[in-house]
Amino acid sequence: MTQTPAHQQTSAHQHPALTATDPELAALVTAEERLQADTLRLIPSENYVSTAVLEASGTVLQNKYSEGYPGRRYYEGQQNIDQVERLAVARAKALFGTDHANVQPYSGSPANLAVYLAFAEPGDTVMGMALPMGGHLTHGWGVSATGKWFRGVQYAVRQDTGLVDFDAVRELALKERPKLIFCGGTALPRTIDFAAFAEIARESGAVLVADIAHIAGLVAGGAHPSPVPYADVISTTTHKTLRGPRGAMLLAREEHAKAIDKAVFPGLQGGPHNQTTAAIAVALHEAAQPSFRSYAHAVVANAKALAEALLARGFDLVSGGTDNHLVLMDLTSKDVPGKVAAKALDRAGIVVNYNTVPYDPRKPFDPSGVRIGTPSLTSRGLGTEHMAAVADWIDRGVRAAGTGDEDALLKIRGEVAELMTAFPAPGLPTA
Repeated sequence: MTQTPAHQQTSAHQHPALTATDPELAALVTAEERLQADTLRLIPSENYVSTAVLEASGTVLQNKYSEGYPGRRYYEGQQNIDQVERLAVARAKALFGTDHANVQPYSGSPANLAVYLAFAEPGDTVMGMALPMGGHLTHGWGVSATGKWFRGVQYAVRQDTGLVDFDAVRELALKERPKLIFCGGTALPRTIDFAAFAEIARESGAVLVADIAHIAGLVAGGAHPSPVPYADVISTTTHKTLRGPRGAMLLAREEHAKAIDKAVFPGLQGGPHNQTTAAIAVALHEAAQPSFRSYAHAVVANAKALAEALLARGFDLVSGGTDNHLVLMDLTSKDVPGKVAAKALDRAGIVVNYNTVPYDPRKPFDPSGVRIGTPSLTSRGLGTEHMAAVADWIDRGVRAAGTGDEDALLKIRGEVAELMTAFPAPGLPTA
């Protein structure tokens, strides 16, 4: 009698309809579930969503077109959809304390592009942190549409401290007079001084945009200062530290509400993804709970403990440590390129991403650094008491990467999987 392979049995148990229709795809989903369960996920832009968020993402709201905004749609049959979106908007406004929220952007990059559409014209000068310094592509970097359609000027961090030099930022802003100034980025391990950026924006006549995609959950949980009193517009994804679905939001002062809404629809998008809007609403509800505040502070505590443990093992960290969820490691002194280290750590069950460091002499696709973060492991319940072990695995993994010791990587992988078994991941099926 022919037996069904184990992975297909698991797929059928967890995803019966998908397995029946498309067993090949169902097996890949199951394999990803297993991978996320067994590995230590340290990519700072990743997290685990709850089962409730997953369920909302897969509802029949998927079936409905809803161009426009609640009460002003271009399709009928919106009785329930309007309530879903109003709920998400109300929760976003309450959680972050803003006048206005738009929950329709498909992801972070379109959300940022909507800001350009609302406040700038093609060819206008815009200002953001340079990508190699930790900024984002959509902050006017040359290879992005925002750098091709607008005149991007970039500020940097100091080479000696890894921190933003606000005197240099002010000098550049007053010289260039940008329409927009972006603060925030993708590899910034320190607290963003929104007040300092706001003062520079006021002096230079710019609209200040706070991109808090990475730290939105920390802001919501009180573990990072809020940009709301200072920024004209706030852009954020809804995943990462906020633990929601892959989507985005724009938060703004009331005076900018119409411009933002018009830029999102009809400026850039058609119908919103209603199933994602529903999942955002769930995530915002979860983020308003006291337990989420504890989570946000635990993310930072874990990152600080991990940074200290890495420093104790001789690693060089950009800016010397972290204030948030993220640690940026410069492996130059270890004589192991970031890409080599990242791929070796992946084989050891430690998932990171290779990343440039400020003033990196190496190319972006083969940089000197590795970027790590603590949102995912904190969601699983790991605490500061586990960070020394995590740092030790990283240390052993980087050394094994340098010597080509695959047996050492395999040993680490087994240790990682054993610990992960004791800390089940939210949203993942149990055996």
